[in-house]
Order: sequence, then structure tokens, then C-alpha cells
Amino acid sequence: MSKLPGNAGVSVLGDKSLEFYRDPVSFYRERIEKHRSRVFQCRLLNRPTTFICSVQAMRELLCGRLCSLCIIVYVCVLVNLYLHVSGEEACLLRLSLTSLFSGSCLESSSDYITSRQPECVYSVFKRLGTELVLGLFLNVRAEEQPELFQEITQLCTQHWHGLISAPVNVKVPLWSSGFSTALEARDKLMDIIKDKLENDTQGFVGTLRSLPLPDSSCASQHLLLFISALIPKALASLLTSFTLALSGNEQVRKHRQKRAIEDPDYLHRILLEVQRLWPPFIGGRRIADKDSTLGGFHVPKGYGAIYISHAVHRDPEVFQQPDNFLPERWSGRNAGQEHFLCSFGSGPRSCIGSKLNDVFLKEACVYLLKHYDWCLDPPSQDLEYKWLPVSRPTNPPTMSFTRLDQTRSDKNYTS
Repeated sequence: MSKLPGNAGVSVLGDKSLEFYRDPVSFYRERIEKHRSRVFQCRLLNRPTTFICSVQAMRELLCGRLCSLCIIVYVCVLVNLYLHVSGEEACLLRLSLTSLFSGSCLESSSDYITSRQPECVYSVFKRLGTELVLGLFLNVRAEEQPELFQEITQLCTQHWHGLISAPVNVKVPLWSSGFSTALEARDKLMDIIKDKLENDTQGFVGTLRSLPLPDSSCASQHLLLFISALIPKALASLLTSFTLALSGNEQVRKHRQKRAIEDPDYLHRILLEVQRLWPPFIGGRRIADKDSTLGGFHVPKGYGAIYISHAVHRDPEVFQQPDNFLPERWSGRNAGQEHFLCSFGSGPRSCIGSKLNDVFLKEACVYLLKHYDWCLDPPSQDLEYKWLPVSRPTNPPTMSFTRLDQTRSDKNYTS
């Protein structure tokens, strides 16, 4: 068992959180090159932290019997989101989510591409994600209750943006800190959620209210998490990356589009490769409550352990040509290795809604592939990615979509 490469630094002065959040990809790449190791230590959130950038160490952290790493904390944002969910409670939630896989719950929203001018695809897909989330989890549909839908959307945005701001609760006349505004938005959302739980008997709300959860507040807390801006942003991130991945060379694009329509397995491989290269979340973090081992290195008690999904997905020991978009890898060398991806955790510590997310993505992508052709508009755009709070191009790209049932002479572009 070896000592971790790198230096954990001293309290406060040695903290590297700001550097990490400014550019997490450059942060980990510089240290991998410096330490010649995909596992190293640094100080994050003023705690000595083990950074995990290899598939092997990620699997040990999330899928092994490392009961000493006991606190689940997702570092998807600039603050920690603590999810205290017991094994039994998580199983109940997983079972309740199965009710969303049938009936009309996942009918395609066929009119979400409506504009006649090129628009920001990320915004279009985030709107779609919001409609899906609020419809599925709260029985609130934009076309039926537009005012309530708009109110919840705005409150979710305020709640999200406040959470990723400095945790300073200040409120004075004519001004409130972002964190204070987030707390107010949370309280208003909780009032709406509690009203739904008390009065709605249909759909997921009705299912959740009937579960034998530990206390009366659990259902409300879970619904607050499910409807937060986090899920629509994740969907928008992946759908944006999907459309970008198929918007390059016209000949290659048309070949991949044709294959994806004809072969569901090939579409699955495309989505795996999109998730591998552009994971929506940067990773997750846990805390060691006793000495442990990860990737052959000693992790002392009290250390954090953060896996970086962008780095894990580019581990050259597992993924050849790691920076290239190659859907074919999932039917070749990496066939059956989907569990090496960790965008939504992995193994027993995976997101309880990851399968539902897959259904969302496939529904939307199949609809797009069958009904539209698309391209960047204008053709030359800056597609450099930012990775926090969710991955997407720093300058949101705009695209034009053409209905496949229109003639080529029809220049009616929509987004």
C-alpha cells in the first residue's frame, strides 16, 4: 500500500477549491501529468482529498466493500448535496419510479421544437426536461396549468442558483443574498409539494404518498430533489451533446443517423459514447471514517475521496483513443463495460433514477432522428465546454432543424 502522490496542503491557505471549480479538467490533467498517477491527493473544500481518475479506483470506491467510506455526497455543484437515504428507503424509491415506465407518462412531446429561427438547443432541451419532470413527478403540465408551471420553474431556478452561490444567508431591505433567495424559494416549493401530496392521488405523487417512508417530511424532500433544476439541466446537457455529436461531417452524420434509426442497439452505443465523453456531472465525493485503500494507495481516516467522471471515462487503460467519439467501441473492446461509466454513480451507489433518465434520452433522441435533420447555424461556433455546474458549451450553440418530411427546397428551419 503506497502513499498518495501529491500534497494535501495546509488548512485554508492550501485549499485548491477555487482552482478546481474554475477548470476541473485542466486541474486534474495537470496533476496526473505531474504525479504520473491517476490517483493523487490535494485539498478540496478545505479537506485533504483523494482524487480518483481511473476506472479501477472508481469501481473500488463505488462498487467495492468500502463501508468505511460512508457519507454519500454528490459534488455536482459548488456545494455538497447530502443525501441521507437508507438501503430500504432507496429500494422503495426505486420501486416507485417503475410506475413511470408505462402508460402515457413518457409520450414524446412532439411540439417542443417550434421556433422558425435557429435557437439555443440547450434552452430548448432544458424546457423539455422541465416539462417532463414537473409532469411526471408533480402532475403539473404546462398546457393545463401554465401559471403554476411557470411559478414552479422560476422557484426551481432560484433555488438552484442560490445553492451554488456562497452559503451566506443575508437579507436586508431591497436586497437578498443568492443563498437567502434559495432558502425562500425552497420554502415556497415545499408548500406547493405538500399541497400536492395532500390532495393528489394520481401518478407518482399518489405513489410516493403511500410509501412507508421513515417520516412525513421524506416524501416532500424527495420530490424537492426530483423537480429541482438539476434533472432538466442534466437532460439538456446530454441532449445538447447528442445533437452536437451528430452535427459534424454531413456524410458521417447521415450514416450515423440512418443506422441509429434502423438499429436501437447502435443508438444505445451512441448515447453511451455521448455520456462517456461529455458526462453531465463532474463526479461525486465521499468521506473516509477510517483508514482505507483505493487504487493501491492509502487513504487516511477523515480524507475525502472524489471521483472525476470526465477523467475516469478517459482512462486509457480501459478506453483506447479516449478523446475520440467512437460509438463502435461499445460493440468491440468495451462491449459489456457500461458499468465503467459513472456519470450517475455506479453499482450500489448509482442514481436511483438513472434508468428513467435513459428512457427520457432514448424517447427524445428517437423522435429527433425520425423527424429532423439538423446542423449548426451558423456553421462555425465556439464549442469549448465548461464542466460546472453541468457540462455544456460555454457559449450555448444554436442549431437549425429541418423536418425530414419536407422537400429539400423548403427552407422552413425550426429549433
